[in-house]
Amino acid sequence: MSEGPKKTKISASRRLALKTKLLKAASVMLDKEKEEIKLERETSLSERVPPLQLSGLSMQDLQTLCRELHLKIDVVDEERYDINAKVDKNNKEIETLSMKIFEMRKMKRPALKRVKISADAMLGALLGSKLKESVDFKANLKTVKKEEEKKEEVTDWRKNVEAMSGMEGRKKLFNAGQ
Repeated sequence: MSEGPKKTKISASRRLALKTKLLKAASVMLDKEKEEIKLERETSLSERVPPLQLSGLSMQDLQTLCRELHLKIDVVDEERYDINAKVDKNNKEIETLSMKIFEMRKMKRPALKRVKISADAMLGALLGSKLKESVDFKANLKTVKKEEEKKEEVTDWRKNVEAMSGMEGRKKLFNAGQ
């Protein structure tokens, strides 16, 4: 079956109406967000910077006030510069990492194929012309000898019980354990 473009069950007019409603809702939300940011900025500025009382100050008081304000501006500029440097550094790091991820996704591993090659040909390829004689791998394998299990002699159990009864039997068991 051919997978063509799927037909939607929503009519074009209904789709257009939904799209316009979504765009209106998004614009309203954007306006609210801008107002909230503006109010937040005003409140933070009013908290950090008290209103200036310039009336009734002498010339020397105004000069000291200007010096203090310049010092505060310098401190704020230094902080802003440091924060901008950190942001730039992080953005560059994010960009390099995303490039690495993109390169890793782009590179596909090829499917490995099974190759039949003899041991002599493999060693010849690995060692080159150093190997002059063929090597028999099976001859160099260790042979494992299976030890025969020790079989206990089957005797009459009644004789064994009689032999182990009493102190003599316990002495035999004690000596056997050592």
